[in-house]
Amino acid sequence: MAQALPILYSFRRCPFAIRARLVLASAGLRPGVDLELREVHLGRKPPELLEASAAATVPTLVLPPDAASTPPVAARVLPDSLAVMAWALERHDPGDLGRQGGSEAAGRDRGRIAALIAENDGAFKHHLDRFKYAHRHPEDDREQQRGAALAILRGWSATLEAGGWLVGGRPSLADVALLPFVRQFRLADPEGFDRQADLAPLQDWLQRFLQGADLAAVMAEPWAPRRPWRSDGWIYHLALGGEWRDAKARGVYERSTRGQTLQEVGFIHASGSHQVEATYGRFYADAEEVLLLTIDPRRLSAPLLWEPAPNSGECFPHIHGPLPLEAVLAAEPFPPPLAGARC
Repeated sequence: MAQALPILYSFRRCPFAIRARLVLASAGLRPGVDLELREVHLGRKPPELLEASAAATVPTLVLPPDAASTPPVAARVLPDSLAVMAWALERHDPGDLGRQGGSEAAGRDRGRIAALIAENDGAFKHHLDRFKYAHRHPEDDREQQRGAALAILRGWSATLEAGGWLVGGRPSLADVALLPFVRQFRLADPEGFDRQADLAPLQDWLQRFLQGADLAAVMAEPWAPRRPWRSDGWIYHLALGGEWRDAKARGVYERSTRGQTLQEVGFIHASGSHQVEATYGRFYADAEEVLLLTIDPRRLSAPLLWEPAPNSGECFPHIHGPLPLEAVLAAEPFPPPLAGARC
């Protein structure tokens, strides 16, 4: 029996998840080969993530048990990016990002790396959030928060070594860990960031990453899927756009499948996570506007039964009654629109 893979719950744009993916990639780990990557939507976290981690934040890495090891290793959950990065570098650190050596110089580097990451995750993240997401923090002055963040950035810019790295003359974990947050600050006001003449070293540092292959790789497939992973804990229904809008106006959805009502069939057809594409191909491929409804079975008021299809015998979930709107977690175009180039 094949060994289960570690499961990484990630969100493409989250800076904590970006830095975890960067370190995992630098350690030579590959999605689909060395780990299973599950892209999640932070507004509707899958039950598997909620069960694995009380915080249910990203990134979360679930390590499977290893009964073959001596002694046997129990399943573990690494609930944040620092734990995920440390695990990856313990496995393989070809670039010595973590400065693993026992020398005095390596020890000093580790201290500087830890201090920079602590400042980033603490004070800088505090000011960044209140600048970038000012609407969420109306009690704070946006420009004051921007100024406080810039003061920290100036300090980082001034500490860049001659080779253009934060700690020593080569990349370290500090560069990788701070990169997504500096990138996020710039995205909030690109022109304002680029006008800061006293940030020239840091601007060059950031551009090296933005134009490099490493960041591009973890912002694209297979490291960063454009659509969320579909949970086995949910069920899915394909609906025509007009019929879904009618249901929202009436307050309840009562279509069974394309061209048939709940009253005609007796239940609403749905699909498991692995059945959506085939259902679309059989019944909806020529339709102009199709939506994929993500449904939480726990919110249904009618019985949900997995029953065999007449022709194939394959079991599908059937909702034996109306679908309440509150059970629908999302209604999204299907197939998903082609991804643009913007990150």
